[in-house]
Amino acid sequence: MTIRVTIADDQAMVREAFSILLDAQPDIDVVATAENGAQAVEQAGQLTPDVIVMDIRMPDMDGIEATRQITSQPGVTTKILILTTFNLDEYIYDALRAGASGFLLKSASGVQLAEAVRVLARGEALLAPEITRQLIAEFSRISPAAKLPTGVRIEALTGRETEVLAHVAQGLSNAEIARKLVVAEETVKTHFGRILRKLQLRDRTQAAIFAYESGLITPGNTGNTRP
Repeated sequence: MTIRVTIADDQAMVREAFSILLDAQPDIDVVATAENGAQAVEQAGQLTPDVIVMDIRMPDMDGIEATRQITSQPGVTTKILILTTFNLDEYIYDALRAGASGFLLKSASGVQLAEAVRVLARGEALLAPEITRQLIAEFSRISPAAKLPTGVRIEALTGRETEVLAHVAQGLSNAEIARKLVVAEETVKTHFGRILRKLQLRDRTQAAIFAYESGLITPGNTGNTRP
C-alpha cells in the first residue's frame, strides 16, 4: 500500500528536496506541500494523508498548533512527524503533547526520513527506547502540568496493563516487555492495544507521556512507579 505524505515547511528548498527524496521511494507518494501550519491543517482535512512531515517553526501557524488542530479532529488517523534542527529542542515536548508521533532531525539522511515515514505509517512511534527515557523524563521536568484527557484515569487499567504501560514509559520494546513479564510478545501487543483504547491515546509516545503525567512513573527516575 502506498503511503500518502504531505510536507509542511516554510523553506521552499526544503520542501522540494524532501519531496524528491520521498517521491523516489516506491511505496511513498507526496500528495501536497505546505509553506505554513495553516496550509497543513487545510490539506490534512482535504487529503487525509497517512503522514505529515511537519517543520516545528513556521510563520502564520507553527507546527505545534498545526499538529494540535489536526490530531484533535475526531477519527483522524494521520500521523505527524516533527522536524527540528536541534536534538531535544524544548518545543518537541509541546509537539508530542499536541499529538505528534515522533521527531526527526533535519540533518537526517533521505533513507532515515523515508524509514521514519514508514514507521509512523505502521502506527508506531518514532522514539528509540534510549531516546524515550531521556525525552520523556525531560518532558516531564519542563512541562510538569498534567493535561490528561477528560475523564481518563489510570485506574481504568488492569494490573497487568498498568505493568505494561510502566514498561513502555521506561522505553522498553514489546519484545523486552514480553521477556520481563514472561509472556508472548503478541500478548504484550494485545495489552498495549487495550491501553490505548481505554486511555484514548494515539500511540506509544502518547502512552509514555500519560504514564509520567498521571504519576505512574516518577519523572527523572524511570525505575520508580507510583505505589
